[in-house]
Amino acid sequence: MRIGIVNDLPIAVEVLRRALGSVPEHQVAWIASNGREAVSACRRDLPDLVLMDITMPEMDGVEATRRIMAETPCPILLVTASIDANVPGVYEAMGFGALDAVDMPSAGPGGAASIQSGPLLAKIAMIGKLSKDSPMAPRIRPTARPARAAAGSLIAIGASAGGPAAVAALLATIPADFPAAFVLVQHVDPQFVPGLTTWLGAHSGLSIRSAEEGDHLEPGTVFVAATADHLVLKSTSELGYTAEPRDYVYRPSIDVFFESAARWWPGDVTGVLLTGMGRDGAKGLKTLRDKGHLTIAQDKGTSAVYGMPKAAAAIGAAVEILPLPSIAPRLIELSERSH
Repeated sequence: MRIGIVNDLPIAVEVLRRALGSVPEHQVAWIASNGREAVSACRRDLPDLVLMDITMPEMDGVEATRRIMAETPCPILLVTASIDANVPGVYEAMGFGALDAVDMPSAGPGGAASIQSGPLLAKIAMIGKLSKDSPMAPRIRPTARPARAAAGSLIAIGASAGGPAAVAALLATIPADFPAAFVLVQHVDPQFVPGLTTWLGAHSGLSIRSAEEGDHLEPGTVFVAATADHLVLKSTSELGYTAEPRDYVYRPSIDVFFESAARWWPGDVTGVLLTGMGRDGAKGLKTLRDKGHLTIAQDKGTSAVYGMPKAAAAIGAAVEILPLPSIAPRLIELSERSH
């Protein structure tokens, strides 16, 4: 992969160079010392991946991510000295389309970064696999399909790149007494889930919590997948985790949860597939549709990365294809119609 490095600290740049140098197929495309330089570099020479710091002079990583994803979309991995110290910036940048975040590798003896660069290189490898399945600049806008006039007592939401902001916007207008349970499968490192639930809770009147083994779904509560195993329904109301299938690139997998909901949930399910890279969720959304449930995919115009919704549209998995601001009102309308 050709990788751009964005960081204002020379020592951090050197650590990243050494980490990338330990993998023969990686090469440094260019180096930028702030977000403004990164935006210009992407216009001039679009890399396969950008390693983006958060805190920098002139233009920080959040604004740089926003501009790059608006002008020259490409995969962005946030690499910062301390994710815990930059939680708001991390989720804001993810909302603009950054795929993931990881702490800066620590320099080992003699300045060699490779000893502690495993998490960084693992995330780069994962992004490389996903990039092959989901181009960042899709070309086709699908047409909407007729809606099924029924509300579900379970709202199953899947999201990836750009998801945190999209989910926050969707949940912000859902009333706290909404008569359905929610499950969110967001592609995010498990260490970020506690921060994600807190961040989403600041945008919503609903109860937001990490899903735990044995939890029972409750109306007005959003259960968030919280481990690298797959969140599933194990009965008609009980959540749990499973390591199978082990060979799935996406962990936790939206497909796996959607398919478990189609199998176990006794009432109606509304499947909602939001912005994201790759194809996860498309097959599961199709399973829900084939079972007669309402399925919604976010449209191209409001998706930070139109990968997963595009894949769902391509196989006819989405009953409705809607802009993000229309999804919550649609859920509310359907709920009112069914009560």
